[in-house]
Amino acid sequence: MRKRRRHAYRQLWTPSYLTERPVGAPPLPRPVRGVPTTPDDRLRDFVEHATRCGAVSSGHHNQNFVLELREAEARLLGREPGTSVTVRVRRAEALPVVIRTWENEDEILGAVKGVLPHVPQCLAKGPGFAVHSYVEGVPLSSVCGNGKPLDTLIIRALTGLLAQMAQVRRSSLPPLPACWPRNDTDSQGFLRTLADLADRQIRRPNWTVFGGLFAALGIPEDALVRLAGRTPVMARRPYSLLHADLHRDNVIVSYGGSLPLICVDWELATYGDPLHDLATHLVRMRYPEHQWPEVIAAWEGAMRGIRPAAVNGLAKDLQHYLDFERAQSVFPDVMRAAQSLEQAFSQKTLDEATAEVDRALQAAAGPLHLRNVPGPREIERALFRWLTSRRGGHGGHGGQTFGWKPDPRLPLPEDFGEAAVPAALSVEGAAPARLVFKGTAHLNTVVRVPGVDYPVVVRRRLPDVTRREPHFLSEHAVLRGIEEARVAVHAPRALALGETYPDDTFAIHTYVGPRDVDSPPDHPVNGLLPHEADGLVDQLCALTGVDYTHLDPTAGEPGFHRWLKDELVRLVGALPRETQQLARQLGLPDAVRLNQILSRQEVSHREPSLLHGDLNPWNLVRRDDSGGLTIIDWEMALIGDPLYDLVRHMHLTPTRPEIRVRMFRRWERVLPSAYTRDWRKDWQVYRRLETVRSAYIDLDRIVTGASLDAPNVRRAVASYAVTLAVANGALGLPVRATANPYLLRALI
Repeated sequence: MRKRRRHAYRQLWTPSYLTERPVGAPPLPRPVRGVPTTPDDRLRDFVEHATRCGAVSSGHHNQNFVLELREAEARLLGREPGTSVTVRVRRAEALPVVIRTWENEDEILGAVKGVLPHVPQCLAKGPGFAVHSYVEGVPLSSVCGNGKPLDTLIIRALTGLLAQMAQVRRSSLPPLPACWPRNDTDSQGFLRTLADLADRQIRRPNWTVFGGLFAALGIPEDALVRLAGRTPVMARRPYSLLHADLHRDNVIVSYGGSLPLICVDWELATYGDPLHDLATHLVRMRYPEHQWPEVIAAWEGAMRGIRPAAVNGLAKDLQHYLDFERAQSVFPDVMRAAQSLEQAFSQKTLDEATAEVDRALQAAAGPLHLRNVPGPREIERALFRWLTSRRGGHGGHGGQTFGWKPDPRLPLPEDFGEAAVPAALSVEGAAPARLVFKGTAHLNTVVRVPGVDYPVVVRRRLPDVTRREPHFLSEHAVLRGIEEARVAVHAPRALALGETYPDDTFAIHTYVGPRDVDSPPDHPVNGLLPHEADGLVDQLCALTGVDYTHLDPTAGEPGFHRWLKDELVRLVGALPRETQQLARQLGLPDAVRLNQILSRQEVSHREPSLLHGDLNPWNLVRRDDSGGLTIIDWEMALIGDPLYDLVRHMHLTPTRPEIRVRMFRRWERVLPSAYTRDWRKDWQVYRRLETVRSAYIDLDRIVTGASLDAPNVRRAVASYAVTLAVANGALGLPVRATANPYLLRALI
């Protein structure tokens, strides 16, 4: 009789006070002596006792407290006194970094029990916690850590558990979300749903805090949306229950011999293509690479014995789920690594976080089509800036306040004093992703500084970036020179220059984008309008009013075109061996032969002036006030023939013939003849030279993958076949008849 009554308590029971009070609320008043206690009171005392006295183990999402039931709670939960239970408490500080199909783990455990009777059972639950039966044993991770090979019998047992889940009936599971595919065999639809859920449940809720960090690391906001759009057609497989998080911490090795392995932690379980469960298991279990074929074969054998149709297309489709797992994992991995620095910062923890982010980026680079994945130095600096912004300007390194080392070459202006610099740097890492712009060589972050009437941009040079085209003048000196000359050139003002930890140089410029900084800058990517063409010509003419002697005292001597040719020959000779070999296959001459060909061309001497040197459309920003253009990114500025700056702009920017004629006529009319003489015979010489330069530079970018994320580079390499043909024509060389006819097609 006693056994029957005890059995009657073995049901899921939710006390009323738990449904009315959020986790973290102040404790309820203790029962008054002499007033009978209720089941709610006893369970409340027990949960509080568990958090104080239970043996604790922490996961990413929960804290688990293991302790023995006292007599009162044992009667309440239908267990013998002294029986161990697990109190699972949701971590309040845990980031939303997982895909959840169902909110109630207890419903999943109830459905699984008929197939896997030894999984834990939920005895009681409340908001933010649950009491589960305790599974005797030790986690697999404690006896065989990540990366270590597993015994063949254990692999067969694990894959057998995955296969057994296919026996759980759909009707016993909770209702699926409305976004789920209607066809229970639609593998492509399931993978698209996963990618969409990862974006909605992981990326979006965290984007406000971490979006700027991801932008600095080169991960675009729509990375998962694009991944979903690339989902291929796959074989159909019948859906089943999936654990979706079966790693070594979630496998318990029991003390008994009859049931060696038990799956725990089912809160991320889902319903879909069983191949997804195999992929997450392979990645998260951290098998050594040589064991992957064994695990896949064991899973296939186990699944064939239970649901043969589940192995359809295994060899072809498994890779798609592996790619998804690595792609979505970059978001939680980066966020957890960054958050770990808030909890304990030192150079050691920064190194560990950097290594973890580097691993995640390398794994996700292929699936997310990431190019120019940052190296460890760039990752370390991005993490430190993010941490600094989270601590309100306190980097925490050695307990010191965030500091900067000023560069004496650029004194601060009156309207941007010393206090403004650390104020700008302290909020840099917290800037939203829409205000973080990553170019070919710089990371630019737009911030507002308290007490400063205008927004500024913090400009950081990216480490480990190889620029084939060198720069000759200091950008800050060029901008300060333009400002002091008071010429009609619209350019940013250089405000500050210095260095922060860890060896991270920076410059601060005025921001010249839209007044509403939340709106993206508008660039004339499809060419200039007539009034914009006139305005740009006027600004190039105004540059002749800048005294360049203090920028480069040796500049201005005759022979600019000859020097330009020599620089191009030097650049070609310094290209990597792989690029030079491919250039020869495509008919481009080596450095010696190129020098011979180019030596036949000469131009007249014109008075030199300051040149921008890289007037591509993305270095021109449309202004709100007058519809004119502001010229940014002066790092490739040089002293030379003003005709070259105008011709190079026309080479880099789509320019209609009528706009080209309009610009030349205005340029000739505004400038004295000393700057324009013989331009009609010489401009084509510069044009051919720039086409040849692009043939080598763009080929090197294709081979090395350098700067392919930059929009101007993407557009250039997309039309490489045309560039190559024009360059060969400019050099008087035909395309090699012996060249592989498929080679150029493969490049683009």
